Amino acid sequence: MNKISLIIKREYLSRVRKKSFIVMTFLGPLLMAAVWIVPFYLSTISDDVKIISVLDESGLFYKGLTGDEQTKFVKALPDLEEAKQNLIDTDQYALLYIPLPLSHIPTSAILYSDGQASLEVKIYIKNTMKRVVEDEKLKLKGIDRDVLRSIQTDIYVNSIKLDGSGNEEQSSMEINMVLGLFSAILIYFFIFMFGAQVMRGVIEEKTSRVIEIIVSSVRPFQLMMGKILGIAMVGLTQFLLWVLLTLIIITGFQMLYADELIKMQPMPNYTSQGLFPEEGQEVVDPFAEVQDGSLSFMIESIMAINFTVVIGAFIFFFIGGYLLYAALFAAIGSAVDSEADTQQFMIPITIPLILSIVMAQFVINDPGGQVAFWFSMFPFTSPVIMMLRIPFGVPIWQIFLSGGLLIGGFLFTTWIAARIYRIGILMYGTKVNYKQLWKWFFQG
Repeated sequence: MNKISLIIKREYLSRVRKKSFIVMTFLGPLLMAAVWIVPFYLSTISDDVKIISVLDESGLFYKGLTGDEQTKFVKALPDLEEAKQNLIDTDQYALLYIPLPLSHIPTSAILYSDGQASLEVKIYIKNTMKRVVEDEKLKLKGIDRDVLRSIQTDIYVNSIKLDGSGNEEQSSMEINMVLGLFSAILIYFFIFMFGAQVMRGVIEEKTSRVIEIIVSSVRPFQLMMGKILGIAMVGLTQFLLWVLLTLIIITGFQMLYADELIKMQPMPNYTSQGLFPEEGQEVVDPFAEVQDGSLSFMIESIMAINFTVVIGAFIFFFIGGYLLYAALFAAIGSAVDSEADTQQFMIPITIPLILSIVMAQFVINDPGGQVAFWFSMFPFTSPVIMMLRIPFGVPIWQIFLSGGLLIGGFLFTTWIAARIYRIGILMYGTKVNYKQLWKWFFQG
């Protein structure tokens, strides 16, 4: 055991001192924080006003195109060719041309621009025209639009879980789905990333013949376990630093731009059924108290999640899944002389892990179903599938059973990998195939 601890220490210190580890430790949080910071920052510095000239031959749509602080609609020159030339000669953003049909209300338009027009502008124009056309059709049928507005109702379905003793607990499918997917993808990502590091480390030591000196002092199994556990500690260290530094960066940015964040308003719902925010405010909703309570419902749903179980399970299944796959990655690394030769062995090993991501949608749709249950019990898919299920609520006995099977799977794969590893690390210049691995497994 003392020799394994020395190998763990060597692996850990040699890797955390590398420039690549230091660079990625600081670069990773910057990239993750940038996903949230960059869009906000760009929105604060973007003060260009998009001027869109409108040539509306029908005369129905121009008044409805009110725009906002960033988008202004102005009347275009009456001739289309002159309006196009004016667009080229000026700094206008685009030209909207609405031709007059011969026999019905216009239902199409052309947007000319010197570059690709933004999706937001297109959606705004489309929905404004849709609303105007619907109003005209309603008038022809003698239907008052206000009557239709008054009967439009949003339905809110609250999810409440009942435990065995009849206690009620708020639940949100959306929040559970996001939390489950985020946890599962993190485990999937880290298993691949740090498992590959184990394989590369074994290949490097094997090709440099350093491993011949090491195995003269320690047993191959001790070397393999020390390498796997050492890199696992490196992975946990980097992950915790990523979380800490990302939180520090985002918190600092929020404090620096606190006033701008308060001023920011949610984007208009351009994809609603022809109704814009200013119109929706005129509608009296008799169930407004339900909508007003949506935020409190979300908070209650988040508070109802057992984060102790989620975090504890994440750490356990992350470590367990890594150890299971890292042993196999180490065996692959010992059997080949270069990373290019690993592909034939990588595919069958990683198929279960990839399959667990492919099955994510099915599991989320029915987290308590038979498919989700059995995939969460199978050790090669349980690290990802169980983390998808846990936010939705999983009986504690299933978590312990899955954890026990994962530990058993790790011990089994370690035993298999060790038998291949002890022979493979000393074999050079041989093109290894599955038949050769089978012989190594039964040799000795």
